[in-house]
Amino acid sequence: MTDSGTPASPERAFWERRYSESAYAYGTKPNGFLVEVADRIPPGPVLCLAEGEGRNAVWLAGRGHAVTAVDAAAAGLDKAEALAHARAVHIETVAADLASFTIEPKAWSGIVAIFAHLPPLLRRSVHRAAALGLSSGGVFVLEAFTPRQLAFGTGGPQKPELLYTLDELRNDLTGLDLEVGRELERDVVEGRYHTGRAAVVQVLARRAPTG
Repeated sequence: MTDSGTPASPERAFWERRYSESAYAYGTKPNGFLVEVADRIPPGPVLCLAEGEGRNAVWLAGRGHAVTAVDAAAAGLDKAEALAHARAVHIETVAADLASFTIEPKAWSGIVAIFAHLPPLLRRSVHRAAALGLSSGGVFVLEAFTPRQLAFGTGGPQKPELLYTLDELRNDLTGLDLEVGRELERDVVEGRYHTGRAAVVQVLARRAPTG
């Protein structure tokens, strides 16, 4: 694991506590939407943002991708590395806050953000950097809760400004082609903290191939 030296914050402390629990907070199986669209990710390196305990990164590594998992909480990444070891795959882990992490331009075949809820200014900055971080033909994969999730109480932030709409994401990802862009309700069963009917937005956006 590499560490950016990001200072502690109340939000980071929250995630350190959650990921220090013995069980995997969101389970060890990959996100359902990611499984649905994984075949559309070209061969090559994949970056997983706010990856937590590694369920998606480890699964993608098992499909043959070189995966880098970024999260601010070291406790989550420790469990990600343990899960990778148990599944006999390798992932790179980076302990960093997304406010200070640099997404290298044109470097990634896939960038994945699953329930990575960020404040509006940071959300736009990270998503625009992600769009620029894709190599030719690369894809950005996202699932997040929408504001309608507040009525369900089955997981996710309780602050409306941390919830995403499809229109916001379209604006964030200008320059990419949206192959999937939808808001819907679905049953989410992902560990202790994401279980039940939920209101989500799902996006798969591609950098146009060149050459």
